[in-house]
Amino acid sequence: MGTAGDASLEELLKAANRGDQRAYTGFLTAVTPLLRGIARSRGSGLGNEVCEDIVQETLLAIHQKRHTWREDLPVRPWLYAIVRYKVVDAFRSRGRRVHMQIDDFAETIAAEPDDDLTVRSDMDRVISQLDDRSAKIVRSIGIDGDSIADVSGKLGMTETAVRVALHRGLKKLSGLRERMIE
Repeated sequence: MGTAGDASLEELLKAANRGDQRAYTGFLTAVTPLLRGIARSRGSGLGNEVCEDIVQETLLAIHQKRHTWREDLPVRPWLYAIVRYKVVDAFRSRGRRVHMQIDDFAETIAAEPDDDLTVRSDMDRVISQLDDRSAKIVRSIGIDGDSIADVSGKLGMTETAVRVALHRGLKKLSGLRERMIE
């Protein structure tokens, strides 16, 4: 669960999305230090000026996309995702390679559809080494592109349990991949 600060951020954004300019100003004022902290920690090595540019680009993106935030979801993960993408863009524009934990994106990335039967067969073979529940979760989210909420409903699990199982399944797949490379 979120903190009282999260609840007020959520209330401010809800009110802002309904046209309350004071709430919108309050929301932007409250999130700017959060965004700055994330930009500086994720963008270490880019310099303060670039991090400030990231904050400004993030605030602009929030302004343009604030209607996409789902009111039934917490605000912070939505904000974190936006600023993370802006940090990645900043590294890309400078020609630097970025390595990020899969945990940051596990809920939002799905495999591109691939009609190659060999690739599909290889994926099925590797995923079959997981326990049944983990294999279903990895297939549903990673290959079929289902959301955490959809998988949670299908399997009768909490969303947190699905996230944990997904993380563990991906970690095991990563270990299997490392052994295959050696």
